[in-house]
Amino acid sequence: MLKPADPQAPEPGPDSNDERPIGDLVHQLVEEGKAYAQAELGVVKAIAAAKVTGYKVPAILLGAALLMLLGAVTLLALTLFVALQLVMAPVAAGVLAFVIFAAISAGLGWLAVEKIRGQS
Repeated sequence: MLKPADPQAPEPGPDSNDERPIGDLVHQLVEEGKAYAQAELGVVKAIAAAKVTGYKVPAILLGAALLMLLGAVTLLALTLFVALQLVMAPVAAGVLAFVIFAAISAGLGWLAVEKIRGQS
């Protein structure tokens, strides 16, 4: 940090021994720059940690919701299989249920890719 100049101190002249070599000044500048960069990095880390802490519980709840959604889709697929099994052979019902859900998945994937391409 800069210190205020002493108005009573005499100005060092070219013959004065109080002058520091350029190498020392450059070294001090580099050290102060490193310290400043480390302090800024510490601030960024603290901000990131505070934001992550705020998102922990919502992320856990979102993960639980996704798990429940997977269970619901599995139940829907099993229900479709059982319904188809009433009108056709079990193997054919399983294959048809698979084809239906695979087609839905492929359609959603294709729609997502088209949306991404549209934004580019």
